[in-house]
Formats: sequence, structure tokens, C-alpha cells
Amino acid sequence: MGTALRTIYTIWYREWLRFWRDRSRLVGMIGQPLLYFLIVGQGISAAMAFRAAPPGVELSYLQFMYPGILAMSVLFTSIFSGISIIWDREFGFLKEVLVAPVPRWGIAMGKALGSSTVALCQAAILLALAPLAQIHLNLPLIGQLLSVLFLISLAITFLGVAIASRMETMEGFQMIMNFLVMPLYFLSGAMFPLANVPEWMAALMHFDPLTYGVDALRHLIFAGAPPQALTFLVHFALTTDLLVLGAMVLVLGGLGSWFFSRQI
Repeated sequence: MGTALRTIYTIWYREWLRFWRDRSRLVGMIGQPLLYFLIVGQGISAAMAFRAAPPGVELSYLQFMYPGILAMSVLFTSIFSGISIIWDREFGFLKEVLVAPVPRWGIAMGKALGSSTVALCQAAILLALAPLAQIHLNLPLIGQLLSVLFLISLAITFLGVAIASRMETMEGFQMIMNFLVMPLYFLSGAMFPLANVPEWMAALMHFDPLTYGVDALRHLIFAGAPPQALTFLVHFALTTDLLVLGAMVLVLGGLGSWFFSRQI
């Protein structure tokens, strides 16, 4: 067990150092959340009147979309982190690690934790921008939001690890990711309410695991909202959201570790 823990820590530390020493990624970590918030959120909010909220519920579209922007940030950062596996394979580092007398699942876990740490740093910037969306957060709430975002990031990173472990080229990985990422995000309820979509789309949204992550974030952010607003904003119990996220981490973590361990 001690060897596994040292392996996880070493790979996690390597992923963190690679991120910290890459100035372009640091710039991107700051710029990407600003892009999501100022252009995606503010732009769409300015382009349309948010008329889906029920009468008596004072809610802007930017406030509605803010939890979705948080989820979007960790989704994109986490799922594309799997490309580092293909990069390491091409440059020989992965081969050296795989022949070392350490558990392979520990390597996959370290990579997932390292990528999730980077995603949380980006999400923290968006949390600092919450007052611009007229959303007020306190320290306990920030801790709860980061915990949910960590679960989302860890599950999505394991998905990226599982797919990258079976891919041979970066181009193939990016094609598969683009095919998965957009449906995952658009069917999560991040951009439009679940109650106002066709039945076939609502069914797909119920099968999208990211839907439960966005729903949990809305539970926490709008916990003090009136009952009619909560009925409009959230669709599952917070316990259900957390159970689904936890199950998603376990299932995708098992798949990611298994596929990674089967590499030659």
C-alpha cells in the first residue's frame, strides 16, 4: 500500500509541476474562465431575455447559467487532460513508468488527481468572479462547491484516461473527445432548464451524468432561494446528485484504471 501511495503522489506531483512550469497553461488557466464568464455568460445573457423563470422568481440568465459555467470549466480541462497519456507514450516516458515495479492503477490515479487539481484551480478563479453574476458565496459554501467540482473533475478525468489509453494518436483522441464533450455539456441542463425541453431530450438529459453535477451545484448556490425558484432550478434531491456523482467516480475510475493497466 505504501508503494501505491508513493506512486500516486509522485505522478500527481509531476502533473502539477508540468502545469506550474508551463507559462502558456498558466495564462490559459486565467484566460479561459474569463472567456467563459464574460463572453459565454454575459454574451448569451445580453442576447436573449430570460423568460423561462416562473412569475415572481427574480433570476437573470447569467445567474441561472453560472453553475453551468463552473461545470463547463472543469469538464473541458479534465477530459482533455487525457492527451498527456498519448504525449508520454510518444516520448517514451510512459513505457519507463509501466515497466517500473509499481501498480499501474496507482499511475492512473495519480494522473487523474493531478488533472483534477489543475481543474479546481481554474474553477476557483470562476468562484472569485461570482459577485459579477450577483451571486454571493461564503467560505463554507465555496468548500462545498469545490468538493462537488472535484467529484465531477475526477470522474471526467478518468473517462479521458480510459479513452486515451486505447488511442494511438492525438488526432484520434481529440476527435473522440469532441464527439463526447459537446453532448455531455449541452444535455446537462447547464444552458437551458430541464423542464422546458422536449420529452426525448429530457430523457437523454436524465442519462447524462453531468446533469447531476450541475444540479448539485445549483442546489448549493441557490439553497436560500424561494421554494418556487428551487422547483424551477433543481430537479433531483441533492442526495441523489451526490450518489450519482460518487457512483460515476467509482465506475469511471475502475474503467480508467483497467484500460490503463492493459496497456503494453
